[in-house]
Amino acid sequence: MPLKESEAIILRSYPLGEGDRLVSFLSRSTGRLRGVARGARRPKSRFGSTLEPLSHIRIWFYERETRDLVRINQCELIRSFLATQRDYAAGLGLAVISEVTEAVLPEHEPSDAAFRLLLVTAGAIERSGQIALPLAYFNLWTVRLGGWLPPLDHCASCGIEFGVEGVFASPMRPGLLCNNCRHPGMRVISPRGMTLARRILTEKLERLAEEDWPSAPVNELNAYSLDLIEHQIERKLTTRRLLEKNLESNT
Repeated sequence: MPLKESEAIILRSYPLGEGDRLVSFLSRSTGRLRGVARGARRPKSRFGSTLEPLSHIRIWFYERETRDLVRINQCELIRSFLATQRDYAAGLGLAVISEVTEAVLPEHEPSDAAFRLLLVTAGAIERSGQIALPLAYFNLWTVRLGGWLPPLDHCASCGIEFGVEGVFASPMRPGLLCNNCRHPGMRVISPRGMTLARRILTEKLERLAEEDWPSAPVNELNAYSLDLIEHQIERKLTTRRLLEKNLESNT
């Protein structure tokens, strides 16, 4: 059983037994894994703060094909977001990207794009203290990487190209629809929201953050992307209600 080494990001960790922790992490080379860190909860543990959520680390672990859990041997901290989590809103934003990543990525399937997306988004939240735009960027790209994002330029029903009007969406119906083809109860995405969506897919988050985006189109994209994500994972995200409450209070 050879010792493996990888760059990784901690997604979540849970108490296990009297002194251990069960850790969910995203390995850059191996994909999402779960493992046991023996003695991680004991005083003077060698793991220190490396197992805190969103910690960017180098990890050494043992893996057996016949076992679901790896055995974590050692961690070395590269970057910590622990201080960022002391702010409620920023901590909530980090919790959202952690939960979404853990929910959508299958185990043992490496995704360098998802790994980089996590770091870019967490870094943007750390620098700005803002969560709405970084989360809109993260959530839409998560949908894109998952293969669930429909074409943004034309109606899925009649094929007409979208103009200056809003478009309509529902996770229960494929594609985006124009005003003439929409169905009752569909979520509206404004022209400004569509502009932001297209720019998210073509520009860096740092560039988008330089502009003062109204809350409405940003919140529209967050809601639409989370609808698609929840439809794919077939359950509600536990952090979504808290996120929407926070975004509404800042509108």
